[in-house]
Amino acid sequence: MEWLSHKKRAGKIVLACLGMVLTILFLQYLPQLLKLTMSLESFREYILSTGKLGPMILVFFQVLQTVIAPIPGEVIQIAGGYIYGTTLGALFVTGGMLLGAVMAFYFTRLLGGAFIEGLLTKDKFKWMAAMTDSSKFSVFLFIIFIIPGLPKDVFIYAAGLTTIKPLRFFAILVIARLPWLLASVSIGANIYHKNYGSTIVISAISVVAFVLGLIYKDKIMNRLR
Repeated sequence: MEWLSHKKRAGKIVLACLGMVLTILFLQYLPQLLKLTMSLESFREYILSTGKLGPMILVFFQVLQTVIAPIPGEVIQIAGGYIYGTTLGALFVTGGMLLGAVMAFYFTRLLGGAFIEGLLTKDKFKWMAAMTDSSKFSVFLFIIFIIPGLPKDVFIYAAGLTTIKPLRFFAILVIARLPWLLASVSIGANIYHKNYGSTIVISAISVVAFVLGLIYKDKIMNRLR
């Protein structure tokens, strides 16, 4: 059994080193990444210029956004629809979001999540720690993920500290986030095809939902606590 312990420890060290390397590389190229995503047309030209690698690169951008990137998720999702249309765009973006969530979830679960545990002990985030210990954590997660304007990414990491079953967690994540993800992707597709009527309607609904989420965020959080 001792060799299993050494093997597990070595795996954790490798994961930690890989995470550090990826973080350093990301921070080094962050300005270029942000600049690239500022224009839908420029981003589309870049993705299409890579040929068959285009879908993989789009997925990679969504993974970055989910794991560590300060790039708004809506930017990548709208770009996915703008480049590949609603169906393929939603498929690629959902795949990237799920892959990024898997990486974040297991990074915390396998490495112990010392940073996340430390974060949740701070006064500002103690309510999150209380929620992760609740028997209704699955319900809380669904509400957090489906309402725009509520904190989401940190809960992917925090969930890795709990006993929630991975398949259950990822199912909740995909089901809850899919409606708004589809809305963002369809906005991109409609912009490309110049269906401005549909774009305005979907955008208006999304913006109203997001603003309401921000306005009532504290009340929702208090109720969840």
